[in-house]
Amino acid sequence: MQKKLVIFDLDGTLLYTVPDIAAATNQALAACGYPVHSETEIASYIGNGINKLFERALPEEARSQEEVLRIRSLFLPYYGEHCADMTRPFEGIPELLSDICRRGIKVAVASNKYHPATVRLMRHFFPEIPFCAVFGEREGVPRKPEPVIVWDILREAGIHCPEEVLYIGDSGVDMQTAANAGLEAVAVTWGCRTREELASYSPAHIVDRPSQIADILF
Repeated sequence: MQKKLVIFDLDGTLLYTVPDIAAATNQALAACGYPVHSETEIASYIGNGINKLFERALPEEARSQEEVLRIRSLFLPYYGEHCADMTRPFEGIPELLSDICRRGIKVAVASNKYHPATVRLMRHFFPEIPFCAVFGEREGVPRKPEPVIVWDILREAGIHCPEEVLYIGDSGVDMQTAANAGLEAVAVTWGCRTREELASYSPAHIVDRPSQIADILF
């Protein structure tokens, strides 16, 4: 069936955000006297929202709600100031988004990144793309892989048939989100997870380049 809407994950799918997330996380950890982590380690902690990121980054004995919120309070202002310093779109993504929109297909973003940063990054890097919905982690709304964020996007887009939607992401969380929402899933290998891990979730497609998404859609 012809797709009318494409939903993208953000981190690891549209944007390479790891350096700025790592810098903000490490400055917060260091300020609290905790060990810092490599970008590779931080990348492995991403995908379930920032509170889970901080929980994973803290030493095991310090993973209390109080300490997670303490790290969060230091992370947010720093990341808000520096979230676009080293972040960049993956090669071919701007062209893919433009091509999808030119063909009359709607595009949206569903992220576990906290909502204000999600909106800011989309406006900064893709100001010409008319996203029909951009949602990050919002208070009172379950994070992915719960499908609530997908239902909210479908409502905004005026889409009633899941078969008309393609969901694209780089993690198991994304593949589970698509499955929970009954959407056809595309796993991308340029993010933070291996092809083998992605294949274990049995997505409809696994792609190595944004141009392959165009091949699926068009």
